[in-house]
Amino acid sequence: MISITGKVISGHGVASGKGKDIRYPKGTLRLQMPFFKERGLDLSAFFVGTINIDISPYQFSIKNYKYYFKEINWSKYIPPENFYFFEIQLIFKESVFNGLIYMPDPKTKTDHHQISNLFELLMPKIEGINQGENIILKLKEDDFNFMIKSP
Repeated sequence: MISITGKVISGHGVASGKGKDIRYPKGTLRLQMPFFKERGLDLSAFFVGTINIDISPYQFSIKNYKYYFKEINWSKYIPPENFYFFEIQLIFKESVFNGLIYMPDPKTKTDHHQISNLFELLMPKIEGINQGENIILKLKEDDFNFMIKSP
């Protein structure tokens, strides 16, 4: 496992439904979860929303993944998407939480693009975690290549 320090940042709010996208009033995750479950990934233990972590100054490329789902046709508003999931641990205030990195494939994602140094995490409900908090992520060393983003 490798450790990376990150900072909680605000996201689009679309995964949880807090972003007020009229196409997805209850959030995109609620619509996607049945498709993931039928392919073997049950996300019911996690909060229905993501925690967005800025890992600056690092950027990453994918080497391996825990799950990959191709051409999930979960929305009538956009074309089918591919999704990656990676195992991760988040350490916050000396507590360890197990979860997943949720990553719509940038090649198939048409809406709500993310910065290239962001991880969206699926976690159980974590009390007291807020925007601006510093956290530690523990990831499998073989899942990503990390590089420093040049200015």
